[in-house]
Amino acid sequence: MRIHTIQHAAFEGPGLIGEWASECGHPLSISHAITEEYPELSDVDLLVVMGGPMNADDEDTSPWLVPEKHFVADAIAAGKLVLGVCLGAQIVAEVLGGRIERAEDREIGWYPVAISREAADEPLFDRWPDEVVVGHWHGDTFTLPLGMEPVLFSEATRNQTFVFDGRVVGLQFHLEWDDEAVHALVEACGSELADGGEHVSTPEEFIAGVGEHGATCRELLFELLDAMEQVGPLSAQGGPR
Repeated sequence: MRIHTIQHAAFEGPGLIGEWASECGHPLSISHAITEEYPELSDVDLLVVMGGPMNADDEDTSPWLVPEKHFVADAIAAGKLVLGVCLGAQIVAEVLGGRIERAEDREIGWYPVAISREAADEPLFDRWPDEVVVGHWHGDTFTLPLGMEPVLFSEATRNQTFVFDGRVVGLQFHLEWDDEAVHALVEACGSELADGGEHVSTPEEFIAGVGEHGATCRELLFELLDAMEQVGPLSAQGGPR
């Protein structure tokens, strides 16, 4: 399976997604969104849209968001597997008809998410526990298109996860962080932790969290990617590849 990642910041790479790809023998390529250069969709099976510090709806400051959203929309229309993470989930949600909003509470640290009652039978998440602690770093959120329900939610953020058409997944939180990733985030954006807040951890708590929760997040990430691979993208003939 050919994986292509869209990256928005040097300190927010694919992380453990790259480890999963390597273990499975899947080639992984990367586009940097600011270059506005993307591969042919015929060369992509799974598109992963990563996080970043910018606002997903600020196309004046980040005009490269426009071609990126067109590429994501084309990938969804072509039946590709798509995984959006944090900023990436917001971009995917907007492409599908949702709306980006500033969150009432920033969520930065390691906090639990829970399976929603409305989406408890979602096949891609049927092996997940009812509640699990995951990594967060966001001040924005999104609405879901009419008819879609969140699969996972947290105390601070109702829309933590969604699934569209069985092949498109948005995760507002992070499963892909390893020790290197959390240190890079604190180095690049640590001032956001100093501001405090009800759902904002200290830098020390944030770094320590990957040791406590990272192994479980890795396991769940690999299970999700395995499940998405089993579903597979649609071929030009309308069936799984």
